Amino acid sequence: MPWSLEPPDWRKTIAALDPASRARLAARARGAPLFAHAYAFHLNMRFGGMTPLRLADFTAAQRLSGLKLHVDDGEQASLSRMDDDTLAALATQLKARGLELHVETSTTEEGGLADAVRIALTTGATSLRCYPRYEGRVSQIINWTIADLRRLTDFDPEGQLRYTLEQHEDLKSQELVHIIEAVANPRLSLLFDFGNMINAYELPMPALAIQAPYITEVHVKDCLVEPDRGGWAHLACVSGAGHLPMQAMFVDLLLLGEDRSQILAFGLEEEEGYFAPALRRPSDGPDPFIPDRTASFTDLGPGDLAARLSREAVAAQRQVETIRTMLEDIAQEAERTEG
Repeated sequence: MPWSLEPPDWRKTIAALDPASRARLAARARGAPLFAHAYAFHLNMRFGGMTPLRLADFTAAQRLSGLKLHVDDGEQASLSRMDDDTLAALATQLKARGLELHVETSTTEEGGLADAVRIALTTGATSLRCYPRYEGRVSQIINWTIADLRRLTDFDPEGQLRYTLEQHEDLKSQELVHIIEAVANPRLSLLFDFGNMINAYELPMPALAIQAPYITEVHVKDCLVEPDRGGWAHLACVSGAGHLPMQAMFVDLLLLGEDRSQILAFGLEEEEGYFAPALRRPSDGPDPFIPDRTASFTDLGPGDLAARLSREAVAAQRQVETIRTMLEDIAQEAERTEG
């Protein structure tokens, strides 16, 4: 299946809506809960001394609703290196800034997941994202992940956190839905990433449609889609410069939920330079093997370090502006009367 560069016509989608739905869409586009994401400062947090508190300062300065922070972001200053008193102090500082915190981890295995829950609870976070990173047959990964996520009630018996399972390049949408339904935890839902379905050989809009009933959070980014050994790889790029139908996805996501928006957070995850290879292909058998892989990281590349870090910081701020413009365009289109 070739990659289609012809994006869906999001304006036609809006035009086909009834007046009440258009009004709801306009209001949600203007009030979308935008979150800063630490991955937009990935290199600065690895090599530039950026800390979780500095990310909070950026979040507040940009008038965003909150921040999404991986337990390992910030190297020595990361959440995973903080003791409980330091985590509690961070919670106090975030509360003073009026910011909501979402914690992320790159595992569903018992030890890592339990520790991430502890960190999230101590920092006053409201949400924890995870995803499996197993090597094995897809059927094994699904079964292991179901078993892992059934332990969430053991780690958080009072049900203080919401949990999201992210589509992270290996599992297909229907497989993720199967996991959610098998775990049957009302506090567990899906986090939809704008580009990660590419590596599982899925198109964005069909993937969104399958996952839609279970999506509560989103990672927003753009990417270029590249052929890779019979499948698709993605190379993340500046938002608006890639192949993803970003506004069409925003429209469908913002329409989820009747009385209130189903989407509780849009994480602005600018990832310029991040490369992810194909993990699924049309030639796969019924139960393909997924190889071992590391957590996501972006190669620093050659050249001047200070210039690269500066470019990343500029791109992160520009993404905020780009996404706000996209959302305002959607709101204005929704308010436009026929004819």
